[in-house]
Amino acid sequence: MLFVTASTSVVAQDNAAPAATEVQKAEPAAPAVVADAEEKAAVQAEGGKSLHSALKQKFIEGGPGFMSSILVALILGLALSIERVVYLNLATSNNKKLLVKIEDALNTGGIEAAKEVCRNERGPVASIFYQGLDRSHEGLDVVEKTVVAYGGVQAGLLEKGLSWIALFIALGPMLGFMGTVIGMIGAFDAIEVAGDISPTLVASGIKVALITTVFGLVVAMILQVFYNYCVSKIDGIVNSMEDASISLIDILVKYNSKK
Repeated sequence: MLFVTASTSVVAQDNAAPAATEVQKAEPAAPAVVADAEEKAAVQAEGGKSLHSALKQKFIEGGPGFMSSILVALILGLALSIERVVYLNLATSNNKKLLVKIEDALNTGGIEAAKEVCRNERGPVASIFYQGLDRSHEGLDVVEKTVVAYGGVQAGLLEKGLSWIALFIALGPMLGFMGTVIGMIGAFDAIEVAGDISPTLVASGIKVALITTVFGLVVAMILQVFYNYCVSKIDGIVNSMEDASISLIDILVKYNSKK
C-alpha cells in the first residue's frame, strides 16, 4: 500500500515537472512579442527613410555637377509651371453669368453700366468685353475688330512662360545624356589607365551615366505633365473667349435695335 502511494506521488511529480517547465517557457513570450513589435517598428521607420537616403545616395553617385544642374532645371520648371497653373485658374471665369450681367446692365443703365460690370470682374474675357464696349459708339464693325485684336493680346498673355517650361523639358534629358556621355568617357579612361577591362571600372562609369539619364528623364516627365495641363487650359479659355465674344456682339445688336 505504501509502495502504491509512493509510486503515485512520483508519477504526479513527474507529470507536474513538464507542466512547470512549460509555464516557465511560456513566461518569456510576452517580452519576446514586445521585442518583435519594436523590431518591426524599427524596420518600418528605416523603410520610411530609405527612399530619401536612396535618392541622396544616387544624387551623390551621379556627380554633383550634372545632378545639381538637373535639379536646378526641375526647380525652375516647377516654379514656372505652378505660376502658370495659378494664373490660368484665376483667368477662368463664368462667361454665361458675365453676359447676363452685361445684358441687364445695358437694359438698365446703358453702355457705362455695362463697362462698370466689366471693371468689377476679373479675367481676360471681362477685359475684352470692356474694350469692345468702350468703342461701341463707333459701330459694331469696330467693336468686332477690337474684340478680335484684344483677344489675341489676352491669348498671348495666357501663353506667357510656356516657352520657358518647354525649354526645361528639353534641357533635363539633354543634361542627363551629357552626363551619360561623360560617364562613359570616364569609364573608358579608367580602362585605359588600368590597361585591362575590369568589370568594376566599367560598372562605375556606366552607373554614373545611367543615373544622370534617369534623373533627366524624370524631370522631363514631371514638367511635361504641367505643360500639357497648361496648354489644355489655355485652349479651353481661348475657346470660351471666342464664344463669349460672339455672344457680346449679339447682345449689342439687340441693344442697338431697341434704341
